[in-house]
Amino acid sequence: MKNQEKFLLYGFASFSAITSFLFVFYAVTVNFSADASQWLKTFSYVAGGYGLFNIYVLSWAWRSQADWAPKADMVIAGCFFGVFIMDTIKEGFSGGMTAIGGVLGLALVLWINWLAVKKSCERKNSY
Repeated sequence: MKNQEKFLLYGFASFSAITSFLFVFYAVTVNFSADASQWLKTFSYVAGGYGLFNIYVLSWAWRSQADWAPKADMVIAGCFFGVFIMDTIKEGFSGGMTAIGGVLGLALVLWINWLAVKKSCERKNSY
């Protein structure tokens, strides 16, 4: 494995772990908030679930290079992205470019998380 590939692998995996933690942190913060609406609490459960599932799939891919891991991560990311789009439409695109930026930003994060799982599955056991 080349140094550049190692850097990308460890960088993507670190980014994925950090974003998964942030999704779980968001879910815990919203659910302990007294002012959060029921819809926001439901959305936070979905975000937290994605974060937990992503870190589980990433760790499984890191340990065993399972073929199913990138597919499972793609499915759960697609479901989470769909819920995010529905939430954005429900609340209305009140911010215009801000809402579009949020959708594109989340799409980029989900893609990098999927790429981290894919790279973890493709790596060889030679460090």
